[in-house]
Amino acid sequence: MADYNYGGSDEENSEIRRLNLELDVDSDDFEHWEKLIYACEALDGGLNRNSSPQALETMRNTYDRVLLKFPLLFGYWKKYADFEFNITGPEAAELVYERGCASITNSVDLWTQFCSFKMETTHEPQPVREVFERAAEHVGLDFLAHPFWDKYLEYEERQEASEQIFAILKQIVQIPMHQYARYFERYQQLSQTRPVAEIVSEDVLAHLRAEIAGEDAEIASKSDAEIEAVLRSKVDALSYAVFIKTQEETNKRWTYEAEIKRPYFHVTKLEHSQLSNWRKYLDFEESEGDISRVVFLYERCLVTCAYYDEIWFRYVRWMSAQAGKEEDVRNIFLRASTLFVPISRPAIRLQFAYFEESCGRVEYARAIHNAVIEVLPNSVEAILSLANLERRQAGLDAAIELFKQTIAEPQVDIYTKAALVAEWAFLLWKVKGSIGDARTVFVKNVQYYADSRQFWWKWLEFELAQPPVAASEAEEEDKKETAEDRLGHVITTMRTQSHLPLSTKKELCQVYMTYLQQRGGKDSMKTYLAIDREFFGPASISFSAMDKTESKESEPHADLDGTTTEKATLRYRSFFETFEDPDPDAQGPADFE
Repeated sequence: MADYNYGGSDEENSEIRRLNLELDVDSDDFEHWEKLIYACEALDGGLNRNSSPQALETMRNTYDRVLLKFPLLFGYWKKYADFEFNITGPEAAELVYERGCASITNSVDLWTQFCSFKMETTHEPQPVREVFERAAEHVGLDFLAHPFWDKYLEYEERQEASEQIFAILKQIVQIPMHQYARYFERYQQLSQTRPVAEIVSEDVLAHLRAEIAGEDAEIASKSDAEIEAVLRSKVDALSYAVFIKTQEETNKRWTYEAEIKRPYFHVTKLEHSQLSNWRKYLDFEESEGDISRVVFLYERCLVTCAYYDEIWFRYVRWMSAQAGKEEDVRNIFLRASTLFVPISRPAIRLQFAYFEESCGRVEYARAIHNAVIEVLPNSVEAILSLANLERRQAGLDAAIELFKQTIAEPQVDIYTKAALVAEWAFLLWKVKGSIGDARTVFVKNVQYYADSRQFWWKWLEFELAQPPVAASEAEEEDKKETAEDRLGHVITTMRTQSHLPLSTKKELCQVYMTYLQQRGGKDSMKTYLAIDREFFGPASISFSAMDKTESKESEPHADLDGTTTEKATLRYRSFFETFEDPDPDAQGPADFE
């Protein structure tokens, strides 16, 4: 990049090179993209047909990159099309418009600009009308679509195609939109000059004629003009009924539309009130039950809310409830995952994987998981999700093997590994049903993850969930460990082998103290008060003070249950001797079969 000539002066090249380097570091910074576009536009003193090929290619490359990153920026698609029109001509500009309208299919502004461009550059009516018809399909239902409809009517007026104008107005007056009344007024005026056969269908016309005959026994004696007048009055009444319905539907939506302050895409966050309004608007449209209008509103909403996972989740959930929409659901997931929701928030991609798995496309589900993990190697959520996929599809051993492989990866940090070890233990407990194997995983990995808060919380959670074990009358109590003993071992091990912050140790001990209060035995308050004294007492007797004296062999201090550390070690030795000692030369977490 250092030797690349962008087409301008050395100073211009230096500025563009600097901006590109900054974007390599942070491609989400929209201000840098804007600065880069301005810098490219200024190459060679301002780009024109006579600019160097390097400068023109630099401008094209920049537009392509910014619109790949932010495809919903309709204003930049328009600028790109204008640039190509001025430099290359209408065919190149039209290709840009096509790309833009494919990227932001429901932009009234962009489609209107495209139609206007087509009107001015194409002399044959049919190609122009094809663009208008496509635009009507994509943006015609928009509440603020009047600029597009005005442009469509303007074109047909130029062609002096009164039949086409009336057909367009007939379509418009049924759409709830901001300026519905003026379109109906024009429609009503024009309908007086059109035959009734153009205003209503043949079936409706036949029904009206039969209705007139039933109402007037002397109809046969009346002239054609009199019958036509009666018929037209009934047709006008039907048209007015359409107007009233459109008015009602418009008023229903007006409350929500009036609250939309930013109907376009921008990289800045939306206010909470704006998100709340979109939610209410979607609730309303879904309750109305018109699927085409619901889809259209979701697509509008996702222009403004493209970076909000909750709207994508809502859209796929709603679409999946419609019959036969599997491919539509897949397309929504693809758009969210590949264009809009940052991979740093992997939830929508994981949901995509679950969808593909549910469709029997297990390899696709694996591929989605692996793509996330490749970028986020320390995402516990994604790794655990993939492990559970393997468990469902290939069995528990496959899930455990994935945990082992991931823990061995050098790019995975120690905190992630600690969390995965805990999840590994939980799989053995919850799925295999082996409490002993699960406990072994915790005990044999203490030396590697003793400083992980997650590791200790999970171990405590595990032990808290185990049932108490009572000694039988024939057994001596100290030969049978209880749940209270197990929890005591966890706390003692955490206290003596970890370097967790004191605040974290206090949190963990508080959980144990609550257990002692609620589920402890007869002597549990002795342990409770010992913990309370050592962790929550004044500095002279607190845990931190005790830590300083532990190194003095001549001054053993009281352990959690009131015994000395030496006695506690002897008491717990039988517990730790039930497991193999980990290899002192091992470089990673302990393994077991």
